[in-house]
Amino acid sequence: MNTLRTTMLLAAMTALFMGVGYLIGGSGGMIIALLLAAGTNLFSYWNADKMVLSMNRAVEVDEKNAPEYYAIVRALAKQAGLPMPKTYLIDNPQPNAFATGRNPENAAVAASTGLLQRLSHEEVAAVMAHELAHVQHRDTLTMTIVATLAGAISMLGNFAFFLGGSRENNNPFGFVGVLVAMLVAPFAAMIVQMAVSRTREYEADRRGAEICGNPLWLASALNKIARGAEQIPNEDAERNPAMAHLFIINPLHGERMDNLFSTHPSTENRIAALQEMARAMGGASPARREAPTRTAANETPAGPWGKPADPAPEAESPPKPNPWGRNPTGPRNVRSRGPWS
Repeated sequence: MNTLRTTMLLAAMTALFMGVGYLIGGSGGMIIALLLAAGTNLFSYWNADKMVLSMNRAVEVDEKNAPEYYAIVRALAKQAGLPMPKTYLIDNPQPNAFATGRNPENAAVAASTGLLQRLSHEEVAAVMAHELAHVQHRDTLTMTIVATLAGAISMLGNFAFFLGGSRENNNPFGFVGVLVAMLVAPFAAMIVQMAVSRTREYEADRRGAEICGNPLWLASALNKIARGAEQIPNEDAERNPAMAHLFIINPLHGERMDNLFSTHPSTENRIAALQEMARAMGGASPARREAPTRTAANETPAGPWGKPADPAPEAESPPKPNPWGRNPTGPRNVRSRGPWS
């Protein structure tokens, strides 16, 4: 089903690409756009994840320089039955996270330093479980390719002003065609992008809550991330808005409404759905439910990472250097400030 959905989405985006080419340059422009779309699709399949990580200046980490963060991802991946994804950190004060990759075997998850500093151990685990749910549902390929194509269509629309509207370009619609290419095509790409993201977030919330073991941890995390995104700008995301739908919460300022123009569902609606799920599961509130990593040795842990993580195999190569000259997994005052603050 996911393969069919991805194929249909690529076909729709390619058709939109060709339509923009026709509006700009007639039949010749449509052929050029088709070739460009085919090349973009092929390139996106193999390299879109690397592009997204590079745009966010993400740096890969391991159990040596980010032990608690890495251990959470490893335990959750084991709980979900997934291969261990590559784990990245983004030096950004805005709390946020995303997943990318063409399949579970080539997946990557990334969290910002702001997320690790502002959220508790349980909340970080819930966020990463949400991202692993995207990996498990194979949303990462679809959403990453959409980000790449949406950005390409927007760029093509910008070229319309310079390339369209002249007889030399065989534009059958003249200035009207150029105007449509400039305004309507990027808007249509944005609508497709939003539809893909919004329909997958609720499902990833549900599955992520199942993986981490408590929907209320994710509800609390979403509330903190949404407030942080409102207050702290994400300059990398602002420069590349086509990838905003990849994040767990929209990283762009002013995007809070659950309507046609939002890349994400309303945070309040997502929290309400998680609270309802917690009631159905009979879950306790976070204040009454202890963190699984803090349970006594003779107690049964409540979550997948409640017992000591499996010992990491000895690395054959030197650990990856800390990219920011400090340890993002500093003091372990979990209950008051979070384990990485």
